[in-house]
Amino acid sequence: MKWLYLTISLLALAACSQQSDEQAAKDASTQALQVILIPADGGTEDGTKADFKPVFDALSQTSKLKFELRVGQSYNAVVEALCSGSADIAFVGPAAYIQAHQRGCADLLAVGVENGKSEYYAGLFGRSSISLRSLADVKGKNVAFGDINSASSFIIPVAMLIQAKIDPVQDLAGIKLVGSHANAIAALNQGQVDVAALSLVSFDKAVNQGAVDPTKVHLIARSMALPNPPIVMRSSLAPALKAKLKAAFDGLATAPGVTPDMLVGYGGKRVDRYDTAFSADHFKPMSDMMEQVTPELKTAVMHKASKP
Repeated sequence: MKWLYLTISLLALAACSQQSDEQAAKDASTQALQVILIPADGGTEDGTKADFKPVFDALSQTSKLKFELRVGQSYNAVVEALCSGSADIAFVGPAAYIQAHQRGCADLLAVGVENGKSEYYAGLFGRSSISLRSLADVKGKNVAFGDINSASSFIIPVAMLIQAKIDPVQDLAGIKLVGSHANAIAALNQGQVDVAALSLVSFDKAVNQGAVDPTKVHLIARSMALPNPPIVMRSSLAPALKAKLKAAFDGLATAPGVTPDMLVGYGGKRVDRYDTAFSADHFKPMSDMMEQVTPELKTAVMHKASKP
């Protein structure tokens, strides 16, 4: 008789769990899912939202889910929003994804694919009026970095300097932490620094918007290929809702009524489709580079940046 009671209890528990998942998916169709975006466009609400509004409008159209977009004040704020449960979905840099995933807060949802690839690059850019042809030439110069938790405007460029035997604390004349890619290229363009760290996507966007003259700035060094900044979902979301989100992204490129200009990603660039089967293994090489940029080094860089 005890086994019968146990069996009934387990069946009831499984049924409740299934109903809970189904209810969560149903609730999501009536309540807006909270989407938070890293401040990839200078931290401005309008600029960053404009990049991603088309794709979430398309998702809303095809899945009947509702989305409410906002922009985090920093990369760390976006990670904390996922981990605190105040955000359901986030667009993050690859480094922020790794940090959130290691804390058990984020699962991969989708990664943009362009020309069959899901990759982008970090770069160190210099003013063309100064002879800066290699990473070795960055020694003794003033450098602007973006957010300290950004892969392409801080972590990877710092790792590149370390690999070139340049100590960012001891060997750079000065450091500016300016919070975003857009602010980094602006600092370079205005002559505040000699070198700026940002993604090639952000540089192209600045050129296209007329924010920088490409004849006055040049690429000093480019990183290895990095996995595209992903869209992630909070790990604690109901499985049924996770499945619905993945299905929505997976079928977006071929969904009726979805036009090519709605398929956009990082920097407002068009993508061919979104890959929901992108493996977390692709982030391993970047994770290895991140280990070179230790918390102690970050602290030392922030201390140097705080000096006049």
